[in-house]
Amino acid sequence: MWIAPETIDPVVLHQPTRKSVGYFGAIRLRDGKLVYRREDHKFNAETFLAFLKQLKQSACRSGRRVVVLLDNAPYHHGKLHKAWRALHCKHFQLDYLPPCSPELNPIERLWKLTRRKCLHNVHFEELSELTNVVESQFNMWTVPNQPLRQLCAIT
Repeated sequence: MWIAPETIDPVVLHQPTRKSVGYFGAIRLRDGKLVYRREDHKFNAETFLAFLKQLKQSACRSGRRVVVLLDNAPYHHGKLHKAWRALHCKHFQLDYLPPCSPELNPIERLWKLTRRKCLHNVHFEELSELTNVVESQFNMWTVPNQPLRQLCAIT
């Protein structure tokens, strides 16, 4: 099972000039592997579909059925990718969490850990410095790892 994007507020990272960057992310609960995609502009149905395609390519290699948990952001239900979702629903299912329940979404724990490990009490002169630090950490988590597995475990 993959836990997928919780976006906008918790994922958008700011630099002092108020430039920002956001990340789509998903964690495979079985082993803690992270899949992420940087979004330099805004989150919408088009950018979400690009992430879904990336996630499907990464997640469906084992032949197992993939269940992705999502919050109810409007672009998660976009008409733009409705046909794509229907085409892939047999092996790549999207399930939605109840509204206003971020505590049920394990990806929130990853966003919090990322801020704590990479961003707290650090000043970045350039947005590129911030993205380098964050993506360096994310890259360490793109292989199966016990810390994320434990952090995002559903108990």
